[in-house]
Amino acid sequence: MNPRPEGAATRVRGLFADLLELAQVRLELFTVEAREDLGQLITMAVQGALAVVLASFGLIFLSVFVTVLLWESQRLLALGVFTALFLVGGLVLGVLAWQRVRRGLRLFRASLNELRRDQERLRS
Repeated sequence: MNPRPEGAATRVRGLFADLLELAQVRLELFTVEAREDLGQLITMAVQGALAVVLASFGLIFLSVFVTVLLWESQRLLALGVFTALFLVGGLVLGVLAWQRVRRGLRLFRASLNELRRDQERLRS
């Protein structure tokens, strides 16, 4: 009842082929996910940059408009208020951005979850 050497070698080759197929599927998932995540990051960066530029121009023109409107009576107050608003807004947005950076990006979630499931299945 001893297994024949050819049978054991065939099983080992089959196991190796299964492992290679599993690795190939995981790599394909990883590359698809990488393309999707990269596309999303690029889109987010472009939209964010455009939003910042347009909002900045809008705020600058608004502050110039109000300052010119109040030039004769309260120009220093208008300049002081807009300066404080811009500085506080920049500080708040900077803190929010720093918190997001500290949390980190969660790239390749599906690939990492599949690898964890594979590890759990292999351990049990």
